[in-house]
Amino acid sequence: MATSTQTTTISLESYGRDNTARPRRDAPSTSTAPNPDNVLLVSQVADSTVPDGGYGWAVLFGCSVLTFWFVGTSYSWGIIQAALISQKLSSPSTLSFVGSLTTACISALALVNARVIRLLGARNTALLGVCFLALGEILSGFSTRNIGGLFVTVGVIMGVGTSLCFMVVSVTPAQYFHKKRGLANGIVYAGGGLGGTIISLAMNSVVEKVGPAWTFRILGLATLGTGLPAAWLIKERSPIRSATFVEWRLFRDFKFIVLFIAGAVATFPLLVPPFFLPLYSNSLGLSSSAGAGLVAGFNFSSAVGRLICGFAADHIGSLNTLFISLLLSAASMLVIWPVSNSLGPLVAFVIINGAANGGFFATMPTVVGTVFGSARVSVAMGMIVTGWAGGYLMGAPIAGYLLEAYGGEQRTLMAYHPAMFYAGSMALGASVLVGLIRLYIDRRVLEKL
Repeated sequence: MATSTQTTTISLESYGRDNTARPRRDAPSTSTAPNPDNVLLVSQVADSTVPDGGYGWAVLFGCSVLTFWFVGTSYSWGIIQAALISQKLSSPSTLSFVGSLTTACISALALVNARVIRLLGARNTALLGVCFLALGEILSGFSTRNIGGLFVTVGVIMGVGTSLCFMVVSVTPAQYFHKKRGLANGIVYAGGGLGGTIISLAMNSVVEKVGPAWTFRILGLATLGTGLPAAWLIKERSPIRSATFVEWRLFRDFKFIVLFIAGAVATFPLLVPPFFLPLYSNSLGLSSSAGAGLVAGFNFSSAVGRLICGFAADHIGSLNTLFISLLLSAASMLVIWPVSNSLGPLVAFVIINGAANGGFFATMPTVVGTVFGSARVSVAMGMIVTGWAGGYLMGAPIAGYLLEAYGGEQRTLMAYHPAMFYAGSMALGASVLVGLIRLYIDRRVLEKL
């Protein structure tokens, strides 16, 4: 037993500041040691038996279809938002609040949903999530002239479905993939980028032909028809039996604390571009179709970025990839977007920011599983995602309030600059925090981590 415990301590030291595997001089060899993290050892043992394929590919397909709908619909909210603004339903800030509430539920219900997965299993949780998502969309078709109704149907009901689906696709692939885990997560979240591309183009056309109400209803029926079969494909290799709701000792880990804060900061700017690109393109004198095309381009770039970042995470390390994606996101919003007064620079911004934006979602589950262990990924991911609530809920509305404060969407392009600089600064702050974790674990810049 003493030998086994000592082995655990040695293996955990590889996550230390200098990334070398050496035992601590004060490491006790009994089970009463205060610091050894047996979950990491369990994760290493479990990862050694992971098939890196097999039925995992079917699971990835099912997860990708789910992200196609819940991510794609969320990232296409700007299309319906622009249509509702043109109908004088409410202001940009209020309507962006509705869309933000959907994604905020991911954070608000993260810990609860982690427990739901342990109680119901991944498949049943996914089926439940699809039903809530489709129900919210169908009911939203009856609420397009009532902003309060949209807060309930889009914000809460769709939010519950989105949050259930998000947790399922975030924790299930880790059971089937180890060496290809980054690529697996990239494939799953690329489905969301592809969904955003197709849904935004289709949504603009459908809105122009039948209006927002029937657009919502058609979305709901399509989600139900394709989402339920996809959810049925999802299942765990082994049940998640952990009874831990919140693992409080993780907050004694410097790496976890900084990653928690970095994720919380990074979510503030994520929804600003897709929510406001249609309005910004209108201010440039472009048509609504051009605005939808920009959102579609953003989402397609996001899909490509998720695949590239997933692949990169397996080859240069997930933390390195996360840092690069956040840095590119910040640079695009601080340097490129403010000077995008014509279609050319705006397309460049859409490509770079979309790819970097997708990289955040594709790499975060891989970072959590790699640094804190795949056996606790549902608990750790639930805790980290809970910290995203503020950014999801207030990130885009803050940009809307800044836009209104400096003249509104009908004024000059300068009115958008405060919102751009706010979003870019938040992304830059998040990249600095991730860089801090990276250097804390290993100061060798070129090391895979």
